[in-house]
Amino acid sequence: MTSIKGAVAFVTGGNRGIGKSLVEELYERGAAKVYATTRDPRTVTHPDAVPIALEVTDPASVAAAAEQAQDVTILINNAGVSVRGDYFGETLDDVRQEFEVNFYGPLHVTRAFVPVIERNGGGHILNAHSVLSWFTTGSSYSATKAALWSATNSLRLELRPRGIAVTGLHMGYVDTDMVADVDAPKTPPRDVAVAALDGIESGAHEVLADDLTRQVKAALSADLAALYPELAE
Repeated sequence: MTSIKGAVAFVTGGNRGIGKSLVEELYERGAAKVYATTRDPRTVTHPDAVPIALEVTDPASVAAAAEQAQDVTILINNAGVSVRGDYFGETLDDVRQEFEVNFYGPLHVTRAFVPVIERNGGGHILNAHSVLSWFTTGSSYSATKAALWSATNSLRLELRPRGIAVTGLHMGYVDTDMVADVDAPKTPPRDVAVAALDGIESGAHEVLADDLTRQVKAALSADLAALYPELAE
């Protein structure tokens, strides 16, 4: 289990949506310092947060951020992007960009910060996945989150002996800019942030932030038609 009180956290995509709520909730729980990253640090609005410019797809940018934040004990890989096309509608460049941000991005950041967290006595990594790690709507976004879920499961085992716990955060639609045009029930970002940090503090391997995510996870052991009814037609 990881205590947030007194910890130093690094949140990618910390300027809006879930990331902004994570920064706020970290300070509510007594974090000593929170680095909030974004491409434009001027968009970080929390008065106590330490803004850092970061492009997760650029190894040089990631290395520079890690060099600046040598006191981190909690890493939250939250930054992500969604093209929301389909495999025949979006270009392969769109698919590659989603993988660069959603899969390779967290991997770049994790590789840079594991030595930092280890030197600081161990700590915690949280990766933001999605219910779409387990269920596809026909877009490459789902594939990127499935890949990250697999990587998180591997990292959890690999980093455990080094004193670093790993939590995967899964959620359905959250009321953020990314899904502003989606007409469906959405979870408030703060609720997701609260669940995520509860998971870090309790040492949870996975956090399922809403009912939809819990239902989809439970259906994984059933026949595929349970998740995709059209296959039974």
